[in-house]
Amino acid sequence: MLLWLRNAKAILRATNCIKMLDAKCMSTAVPKEEKVKVSGCNINYVKVGKGSHNLICLPGALGTIWTDYKPQIEGIDKNDFTLVAWDPPGYGKSRPPMKQFDVDFYEKDADYAFNFMKALNIPKYSILGWSDGGITGIIHAAKYPETVQKLVIWGSNSFMLPHELEMLKKIKDIKLWSKKMRQPMIDVYGEELFAKYWSKWVEGMENLFNKKDGNICSELLKDVKCPTLILYGEKDPLVDRVHVSHLHTHIEGSRIHLYPDGKHNIHISYAEDFNKKVQDFLQSP
Repeated sequence: MLLWLRNAKAILRATNCIKMLDAKCMSTAVPKEEKVKVSGCNINYVKVGKGSHNLICLPGALGTIWTDYKPQIEGIDKNDFTLVAWDPPGYGKSRPPMKQFDVDFYEKDADYAFNFMKALNIPKYSILGWSDGGITGIIHAAKYPETVQKLVIWGSNSFMLPHELEMLKKIKDIKLWSKKMRQPMIDVYGEELFAKYWSKWVEGMENLFNKKDGNICSELLKDVKCPTLILYGEKDPLVDRVHVSHLHTHIEGSRIHLYPDGKHNIHISYAEDFNKKVQDFLQSP
C-alpha cells in the first residue's frame, strides 16, 4: 500500500511537471499568424492555448496583435484559455482596405468581430478590450449578447469630454510623441503612413464629437448583460476618471479595479498583476 502511494505521488508530480512544461513551451513559442476572410477583408490573427474558455483581444486605436497584446499572449494561462488576437480591419496586416473613421466605425468593428469569431467557429467567448477596443467590446456585448460570456475593458469610454478631444488634438502630430510610444507604430505602418493615419483618426474623433455631441455608445450600456470588469489607471492622461463611474453605474453588476499610479496602458505596465486579475475574474462564478 505504501509503495502504491509513493508511485501515485510520483506520477502526480510528473504529470504536474509536464503540464507546467507544456504551458511554458506554449507561452514562449511565437504563435503563427493566420488569415481569414471576413466581409471582404483578410483579417490577420493569432490563436494560442487549448483551454475551454475562449477570449478575443481587441486592440486600441491603430493597434495590432503585437503592439497591444504581447504580454497577454505570453502571460495568460494556455491550459485554461484559448486566446484569439486580431489586427482589426484596416490596421496592421489586416490591410487593405484602410479604415475609414466615420461616425459608426466602432459599430462596424463590433460587427466584424462577431463575424470574425463566427468564421473561426467560436460561438461563445469573453472579450478583452483596450481603449478603442473596449468601446468595440461594449457595442459587441450589447448587440450580440448570446455570444459573450464576460467583458473586460480598460482605458475605455462611452462618450467624449471636450478636454479629452483637446488632448487628442495636442498629440495629433506624432513628432510630439515619445520615441518609446511612437516607434512600435512606425514599425507597423512606416513613419509617413502612421502620421497620416493617426491624423485621420484624430479628425474622426473630432467629427464624431461634433456630430453626436460627444456620445459614442452610452445608449447601449444598459444592454450589456454579461459580467463586466472595468479596470482603470488613475493617472490616465487620455480617459477621464468620470468614465469609470459612468460605465459602472450603467452596466448592471459590473466590477471595478483601479491602479492608483497606472496610466493608459495598464495591461502592459502592470502585465503580471493585470493578467492575474483578469484570469481570476474570468474564472469566477
